[in-house]
Amino acid sequence: MFNKKKIIAIILARSGSKRLKNKNIKLINNKPLIYWTIKEAQKSKLIDKLVVSTDSANYINLSKKYGVKNFVKRPKNLSSSTSTSIESLNFVLNKIINDGETFDYCLLLEPTSPLREVKDINLGIKKLIKNTKAEALVSVSKVGNIHPQFMYKVKKNSFIRRFSNKLKKITLHSDAKELYFLDGSIYISKIKSLFKRKSFYHEKTLSLILPKWKSYEVDDFLDFKICEMIMKLKKK
Repeated sequence: MFNKKKIIAIILARSGSKRLKNKNIKLINNKPLIYWTIKEAQKSKLIDKLVVSTDSANYINLSKKYGVKNFVKRPKNLSSSTSTSIESLNFVLNKIINDGETFDYCLLLEPTSPLREVKDINLGIKKLIKNTKAEALVSVSKVGNIHPQFMYKVKKNSFIRRFSNKLKKITLHSDAKELYFLDGSIYISKIKSLFKRKSFYHEKTLSLILPKWKSYEVDDFLDFKICEMIMKLKKK
């Protein structure tokens, strides 16, 4: 709890990933990927309840080993590759509310971001709740060399064309407009706002800027190895 506001943290962990099989429980730095998100969430004294939602009994048993006590089993229609996080999140929140519990804010933590730390979680929670005009907060990271002003499309005949002629043509990265991308580490919202807007992204969303090394998400094998390398270097 922070400033008398109750906070629920939800970890969505679907099984059956295609690009990297069972990535949420794949061992990274000798622990299942989901462990690193569970561990950091458990460290936060601002979170009132931690819930893991999954379609897998195996994922539930594994999470229990690491001290998770609250689970919401997701139905098949919310466990496919086409299911959205918002749909799954709303399902979990409705289940919690129907069980008679109430919370002010919802924190979504995805297992695919193993480099976020508890200090990032706490900073995001405090920043959002202290801002009376804001309804949500998402973590972002600064766009580096892969900047839209340097992007090109490849046509069917193999010739290249600029991604957008509306963007100013530049030759130096130092001249590029400062932009940020959604890094997927932290999503927080007022629950009432989340139900109404069905999104974390809108005109009342704050940013929490994280360093580039924390922005890596595990989506494929290369991402996995990069995160593993960073974790080992950080440990040293």
